[in-house]
Amino acid sequence: MDKERNQRRFESVYSKKVRAGKRRTYFFDVRRTKGDDYYLTLTESTKKFNSDGYERHKLFLYKEDFNRFIDNLQDVIDHVKTELMPDYDYDEFTRRHEEYEAELKNQADQEGTDERANDSRDDQLEKSSSIQSEEDMTW
Repeated sequence: MDKERNQRRFESVYSKKVRAGKRRTYFFDVRRTKGDDYYLTLTESTKKFNSDGYERHKLFLYKEDFNRFIDNLQDVIDHVKTELMPDYDYDEFTRRHEEYEAELKNQADQEGTDERANDSRDDQLEKSSSIQSEEDMTW
C-alpha cells in the first residue's frame, strides 16, 4: 500500500512537453505531495552527443514561489528582448517549429492517403476476383 501511494506521489497530474530543437525537450509537470498539495517540476532533457542516453536537469517549484518566479522570469526575458538583443527575431524558432509540425502532419496525411489508396486497390482486386469467380461458376 505504501509503495503504491509513493508511486502515485511522483506521477504527474498534469503535464506539458515543449520540444526545443532536435536535442532538447522541456517538461512541465504538476505533481502531488503526500499532503495532497501540488508543486511543479521543470525538466530539461538533452540528448547526449556521444551516446544514446539523455542528460536531465530538474527544478522544483513550489506554490508559494509561483508569483515571484513568473514575475522575475518575465522581467529577465523582457530585459534580454528589449535591452540586450532588441533586433533578434524571437519568432524565428516558433515559425520553424510550426513548419516542422506542418511537415510532420503532411507526411502523416500522405501516409494515410497511401494506405487508403492501397485499401482501395485491395478492394478493387477483391471485387474483380469475386466477379471472375462468379464467371467461372457460370461456365
